[in-house]
Amino acid sequence: MAIIITEECINCGACEPECPNNAIYEAGVEWAIADGTEVEGEYLMSSGKTVSVNEKFRAISDEVYFIVPDKCTECMGFHEEPQCAAVCPVDCCVPDPEHRESEAVLLDRKARLHV
Repeated sequence: MAIIITEECINCGACEPECPNNAIYEAGVEWAIADGTEVEGEYLMSSGKTVSVNEKFRAISDEVYFIVPDKCTECMGFHEEPQCAAVCPVDCCVPDPEHRESEAVLLDRKARLHV
């Protein structure tokens, strides 16, 4: 399951540098799969759509930091717990009920993001 940042976020930015997948963005910032990853060419999104890794997407939130579900691995393969949640001073990094995924799916995503 991916992590989501709730609207209780105080925009402190503590979470962003902790993400090993560069899946966390400041409010209003466009994002791409290639940002901070080693991926080149095309990438298969969880929706089944294939996109260019450099394609820019609209910000998921214009109010608070956000996590891109297609880049989040809950830190599996890197740490024992999601680092965003570990450093968040207001506990607003929580499991995203909209994106429930198995450990196998999260580890596969890690492998595809860090080739």
